[in-house]
Amino acid sequence: MIFENTGLDGLKSDLAYLDESAEKVGFIRWQWEYYRATYDLKIEDKKSDAEYFLRINTRAVEGKLEKPDTVLQIEAVYLGKATFPHGLEYDTPAPQPILNVATKKLQELKLLLEA
Repeated sequence: MIFENTGLDGLKSDLAYLDESAEKVGFIRWQWEYYRATYDLKIEDKKSDAEYFLRINTRAVEGKLEKPDTVLQIEAVYLGKATFPHGLEYDTPAPQPILNVATKKLQELKLLLEA
């Protein structure tokens, strides 16, 4: 599921500040390479014992990721359900409580990045 109209698409931040802000909200910079990184937030559905991951894709627009002053731009935000043994299913609808948590976390991150 792709999140539209989050206000995050296109936002830019330096790597150090994005890492710090994302961590405050609960995201972890998980996958990364020289020019792109993803930030993931795990959300657990206690009722169904399912796990969902809210993922933010970023791309370096100035510099490379090994430098804290590298500027990243947010490209997309989406939510996927974890599947066994590893992977995410993006077409599975998420329960409303999961969507509520995801929306709240995205709003928190946006506030930090716009400060």
